[in-house]
This record gives sequence, structure tokens and C-alpha cells, in this order.
Amino acid sequence: MQNYLARRLLIMLPVFIGILFLLFLIANLAPGGPTANMLDPKMTPAMKAELETKMGLDQPLPIRFVNWAAAALQGNLGYSSLYRAPVLEIIGDFIGQTFLLAVSALLFGMLVGIPCGIVGATRRNTLADHGLTFFSLSGISIPSFFFGLLLLKFFALDMPVFPLFGASDPSLASSSFLKIVADRAWHLVLPALVLGLGSAASFMRYTRSSMLEVIRQDYIRTARAKGLKERVIVYRHALRNAIIPIITLLGFQIPALFSGAVITESIFALPGIGKLQVDAVLQRDYNLFMGINAMVALLTLLGALLADILYAVADPRVKYD
Repeated sequence: MQNYLARRLLIMLPVFIGILFLLFLIANLAPGGPTANMLDPKMTPAMKAELETKMGLDQPLPIRFVNWAAAALQGNLGYSSLYRAPVLEIIGDFIGQTFLLAVSALLFGMLVGIPCGIVGATRRNTLADHGLTFFSLSGISIPSFFFGLLLLKFFALDMPVFPLFGASDPSLASSSFLKIVADRAWHLVLPALVLGLGSAASFMRYTRSSMLEVIRQDYIRTARAKGLKERVIVYRHALRNAIIPIITLLGFQIPALFSGAVITESIFALPGIGKLQVDAVLQRDYNLFMGINAMVALLTLLGALLADILYAVADPRVKYD
């Protein structure tokens, strides 16, 4: 396993550099330029050229990328022109909210989607199966912004059960720790439902499809012939052998939830990475844009690596050495 991890990390490095170069190229080909929100209408062409020279924009694109990557390896992702602070510091201030939202949505997706997929597979072509299939198709098809607005209308406006916007109630800032935690969790319910709906639908489809394939195998028929309880057959034998596709989905759900938080955080006005990324694009903050997308790219590669590791944990037949 150690040799495999070393090989994978060596392979990930050039892939990560290639992704960063493509992001850097796209960012610099976009209209406006990195100095778009720094220019004063009264600035002369000489002053504009001096600003570009100071920022290193007068150099060729490959050299600028090498300089940015060398600084990034040292923990310097540049300076945000929008927030007037180092990019790494800004990401650190905002990532906590997105992490809580992504973990909540992932837990919701797994705790709802996997059991529903098992029920759909074990009760194939029944009313329960058709209803759960309708739920999964609806979860994949409904746009998250539309679902979020519906939840806000019904559960924050018509029936004010949940808060409308924000991550916490400012009036509870001096309350006890438990009350603050409960308030933060209450504010996360609707955003987690919106972000986790598509995840739950995907987990259900993958689980149902994989379970249907496994429960037709001969060893499942043999287990039933031996008189084993159906619960033991389903959860100890069938699910364990059907879990590989679910692990694959899990590896890619982690970065997908972080990138999908852009819309959810914008709808619910949550101060997270998603809202930060929208602001970076709208305000032409290229350093902030690159920092956030580099983090998402790294999460994608680490998610794939995590899935490969979990393959060996879930199935002893998988060997990497």
C-alpha cells in the first residue's frame, strides 16, 4: 500500500500542475484583466504600465505561471485585490462554513440515499421502489436554486420555522456554547437539504444498481438456501460486495459538494467559499479565483485517492502491492 500511495502521489503532481496551468490560462484569457478593478479613470497610460510591471503582468504567461506556482508552493497564493488581504488568510476565514455545509450535505446524502437504494433493490418493482426511483430522478432533475427558493418560501416565509438567511443569529453571540451550536445547526438545515438532495439521489441510484447486480449472484442464492436471515444476507454479504461503486461516488462527491456550494451559499447568504468564489469572478480578483480553484482541484485529486484506498479496506481482494 505504501508503494502504491507513493506512485499515486507522484502521478498526481504533474496532473495537479496541468490543472493549475489550465486554470491560470483561462483566468488570464478572461476579459478585463487582473488590474480591472484597480484602475483609476485618472491614471495615465504610463501609470497603468507601471502597475502592470509591478504586478509582473508584463512578462510572458508561462513565466508568470511559474512565478505564481513557485510562490504557491511556499504558501503564498497572492494578495486579494477585493478583500485587501492575503488569499490564504481569506480562504481560511471562509472555509469553515463551507466545510460544515459540505459535511452536513454528505451525511444527509449517505444516510438517506444508501438505505433508500437498498430498499429499492430488495423490493424491486414494488410501490416503494417506484416511489424511491421517482425521488431519485426528482433529486437529480430539480435545479438546486429552484429547490432552495421553494424551501425558503415554505419554511422561512409562509411557515417561519427556519431562519431566512445567514449562518447564525447575531443576537446569540454572547449565549452559551450549546445554544450557539444549536443555532448554527438550525441555520444549516435548509442549505444542507438543498445541497444534499442531489447527493442523496446519486447515492440511491448507485446503491440500487449495484445491489441489483449483486443479489442475483449464486452465493446470495446459496446464503438464502442455508437459511440465513435476510438482514444478514443483505447487509453482511450483498452490501459489502456492492459497495465499490458507492465508494467511487463518494470520492467524487467530496469536491463536488464544495464546488456545488456556490449556488447554495448565494441563495442562503452564507459566508463561505461559494460566495467568495462568486465575488472573486465578478470583481476580477484573479489571485482569489486561482486560490479557490486550486483548492477544489486538490480536493478532487485527494477524493480519487481516498476512493482507491477505501477499495482495499472494503474488499480484501483488492491488492495494490
